[in-house]
Amino acid sequence: MFHKNHVTVGMVFFFLLIVLSGCVHRPYVTASYSRWGNEMVLEQGGEEPLILRTLPSQSNQASACVLLVHGMNEHIGRYGEVARYFSQRYFVAGFDHYAHGLSNPVLRRADRALAEGADRADVSDAFLAQSALYDLEPLRQTLGLALQAFMAQCDAQDHSRRPVFIVAHSLGGLVTASYLLRHQNESDLRERLRGVVFLAPAFAVSEPPGWRGWVANPLIKLSFYAETHFLHPQNEPLPLLLFNQLLSLVTVPVLDGLFEAFSWPGLRNFASPTSPVWVTDYLTDSEEEKARLRADGWIVRRSLLRYVKGIEAEVVHFRRHMADFSIPYYLIYSEMDPITPAWGDEDFARVTLQHNPANEVLKLPGLPYHQHIFMQEPARTELLQKIEKWLDRRLQMPN
Repeated sequence: MFHKNHVTVGMVFFFLLIVLSGCVHRPYVTASYSRWGNEMVLEQGGEEPLILRTLPSQSNQASACVLLVHGMNEHIGRYGEVARYFSQRYFVAGFDHYAHGLSNPVLRRADRALAEGADRADVSDAFLAQSALYDLEPLRQTLGLALQAFMAQCDAQDHSRRPVFIVAHSLGGLVTASYLLRHQNESDLRERLRGVVFLAPAFAVSEPPGWRGWVANPLIKLSFYAETHFLHPQNEPLPLLLFNQLLSLVTVPVLDGLFEAFSWPGLRNFASPTSPVWVTDYLTDSEEEKARLRADGWIVRRSLLRYVKGIEAEVVHFRRHMADFSIPYYLIYSEMDPITPAWGDEDFARVTLQHNPANEVLKLPGLPYHQHIFMQEPARTELLQKIEKWLDRRLQMPN
């Protein structure tokens, strides 16, 4: 047993050093946070205040209200152009997740320093705000607070209860889906929410490409497989059941312990991985957008391993219950996306597509890109138009 654990520790340590880690540097921000719309400050009782960004519709009367939900380690400031597109017809809002953007205390202080005249601000410790993220519960709570305030602002536009939609990307899609699974039967939410647009939602674990994948993917798959079976029989034959439980009982506690230990003070500055270089190449086909991504200091570039392991556990938990998801949706994903692979989307669609006639799936064949609404033209606008048409169809259908 000691030898097996020793080998496992060695594999994980090698994985961390070679695959996940990057050059440790001290990032700075020199440009102000990308603001759009009006700011509404929501107090959270001791936490960093939550800022809801709202953009009134450019039309005389908005037919619906759209809430934008961003992905892991980015921020809602990036979505200004997307917000302005939808605001041509809808009331639009967005917010920064817990520990992201201006909901991150380090980034908020940096924004304040720049506003007070500083040339630059050090944001290298921004990832430490993730220390409370053993799971996605803080992000779900932030989403719940933002959603309630958003619906109230939606009503205030012309004193009517207009339909509400959510457009959620990547990890924001997992946060949204898991939140709605808990609350989808609440009468007020059921009445107001007409649908969700999932953009490459995190319903699967990443599969790094190239040589990194040769090293990382076996361990990632082992960890995910063990987490999936951990204390959770899958109706397999008894010999396979015993093997899976033994494997998971050995693997999951070891990896959980290692990832937790590497998230402690003293170790986390060394062990917390930086965002791999390859990620940017698979986000978009737009060289202009890639340059903006590389220069955007408001993106959190490192992730505590506790947070990474918690996301994996959240993906596993969601997949166990995703067949119960009943909110109408439009699912958009790329066939070759290595960041949130297509098999997660396909599994979700297979068990939920028949739940509602409004459900639709758009698979982008041959594409490896993860951030569809940041792709180069004309693909970007064509996709936004497809989303808009789906929203219109939902508005014409009974709820």
